[in-house]
Amino acid sequence: MSRSFFDRYRAIDTDTHVTEPPDTWTSRVASKWGDAIPHIERVDGRDLWIIGGDVAGGPGMVTAAGFDGTIPETRLTFDECPPASYDATARLAMMDEERIFAQVLYPNTGGFGSQAFLKLKDPDLMLACVRAYNDFLVEWCSADPNRLVPVMASPFWDVDAWVAEIERCAPLGHKAVLACNQPQVWGQPMLHDRHWDRVYAAAQAHGLSISFHIGGGSFEELIDDRAGCGVKANFARVSSTIFIDNSKQLADLIFGGVCHRFPDLPLVSVESGVGWLGSAIEAMDWQWRNGGVAKEHPEYDLLPSEYFERQIYGCFWFEEEALRSAVARFPKNIMWETDYPHPTSMSPGPATPADHPADYIDRAMAGLPEQVVHDVLEGTAARIYHLD
Repeated sequence: MSRSFFDRYRAIDTDTHVTEPPDTWTSRVASKWGDAIPHIERVDGRDLWIIGGDVAGGPGMVTAAGFDGTIPETRLTFDECPPASYDATARLAMMDEERIFAQVLYPNTGGFGSQAFLKLKDPDLMLACVRAYNDFLVEWCSADPNRLVPVMASPFWDVDAWVAEIERCAPLGHKAVLACNQPQVWGQPMLHDRHWDRVYAAAQAHGLSISFHIGGGSFEELIDDRAGCGVKANFARVSSTIFIDNSKQLADLIFGGVCHRFPDLPLVSVESGVGWLGSAIEAMDWQWRNGGVAKEHPEYDLLPSEYFERQIYGCFWFEEEALRSAVARFPKNIMWETDYPHPTSMSPGPATPADHPADYIDRAMAGLPEQVVHDVLEGTAARIYHLD
C-alpha cells in the first residue's frame, strides 16, 4: 500500500484561525481606553466579545472543532474551547498528530478584514487594537516560527497607518498582509482604486502576499435569517455561496489594473474554494476579448487568465470533483487549507464526522501527478509564505 501524501510532502495548511485568549487586547492596549478595549464578558452563561460596548460574537461561536452540535448550537464559554484553538503548544501537538507541517494563521475577533474594530470609532484605539493583535500573533507563533505562519491584520481605514504597519510588521516575522476584501462596504474605495497603491507597493517591496479572506464585508445575512429558510439552512446557504463573492474581488484586481501595476505581488483568495475559478476566469477572458478592454487599456499586456496564472492563488478544503478540474487548469495556483477550527472547517467531530485531512487529500488527489500534488500541498505555499 502506498504511503499517504502527507508522508511524502510537507503539508502546509494555508488557512486556519486563532481563537484569541481573553486578555489579547486588555494586556496589550493602554488602560486609558477602559471598557472600550475588546474584552470578554459572560452574559447569560455565554462568553461574548465586547468591542466598543457592542457584542462582537464569542469564542465558542468560531471554535467548532470537535464540537457535538451545529450552528446555532455552539460552545458557550472560552474554557470549553479545545486548547489547540488558542494555545500554540497545543496547536503544534495537534498538527503533529494530523501530520501537518505548517499552518497559516488568521484572526477571528477583529473580523476577517479588521472590520470589527470600526465599532471603536476612535482611530487611535482602532490602530492600537490592530497593532496589539499583530504583536500577539508574533508572540503566539514564536512557539515555532518555522511552522506557525503569522498574517498581519490591517487598519484598512487609514492608508498611512496601513503602510506604516506593513513596515513595522515585516521585520517582526509576518509573512502576509490581510486586506479587507470588500472595503466599499465600509465606505472605502474598491480594491482596484489607486488609493490603495501605496499599500500594494509596500507589500510587494517586502515580498509579502496580500490575502483576501471571505467575510470582509458584512455578516448580517449570515446571522439574520432574512431568507426565512431556518437557521441551519440559512447558515449553510450563505456559507456555500459566500465563497463566490471573492470572484468579484479577483475581477476588481484584474480589470482594475492592480495585477498590471504590481506584477510581483502575490494575491491570495482565502477560504473561498477553487471549483469556481475555471468558470470565472474563462468568463473574464471572454468578456475581456469581446468587451474592448484591450482598446480601452492598451497598457494591459496579459489576459485575465494570464494575470491569474502569474500571481493569484486560491485555497480549498472540501472539494473533490471540482478540485480536479481546478487543479488541471491552474496546477501552480491552488493551495490546501482546513479552516480550523471554524464551523465549516475540516475538523472531525461528533456532529461532523469528516475525514482527517490526510484521508481527504489521499482520496481527493488520488492519481494526480506527483509534481501537482507536491505543488498543491507544499511547493506553492512554501514559496508564497517563505517557508523554504
